[in-house]
Amino acid sequence: MANSLDDVVSAALTVLDTHGLEFCSMRRVAAALDVQPSALYHHVSDKQTLLALMADRIVEGVGVADGGPPEKRAADVAHALRDAMLSVRDGADVVATASAFRLGVSRVEAELAVALDDRDGARTLLLFVFGHTQATQMHRLASGVGAIDPDPDLDESFDRGLAIVLRGLR
Repeated sequence: MANSLDDVVSAALTVLDTHGLEFCSMRRVAAALDVQPSALYHHVSDKQTLLALMADRIVEGVGVADGGPPEKRAADVAHALRDAMLSVRDGADVVATASAFRLGVSRVEAELAVALDDRDGARTLLLFVFGHTQATQMHRLASGVGAIDPDPDLDESFDRGLAIVLRGLR
């Protein structure tokens, strides 16, 4: 049975979650699907395209709700985005990379820009969320293997930083 694009993205996310971004290669994704790497190129033109599709899948449930104060809507998106990225190993790296390369995740940024009526503010907010979430994932991975002590303040520091960014956007 032939694999679909959805199968390829799902396999890539499984490889990512198991091995991390550094070892998420087209060869490993192909092996997870029990196909030759060349078979993946029927669905995606290159690894960057696959990365964008992975990022889009990670954030697919994140969106700006209608109604309510823009600051509250932006805070809700920031938390939902952080949760989505933290749910997959190196998820923040994938989403931040795709966003930096303008490969994907533009839907969330566009929705935030409309909600805030501020394109630069939306981008700034996302960059804070990406950066803090990447640092959180890195810290949790290192503390999980005993390299460093756990930091019980990661969630609260996210909330404090988010409040600072949102105050600046007012």
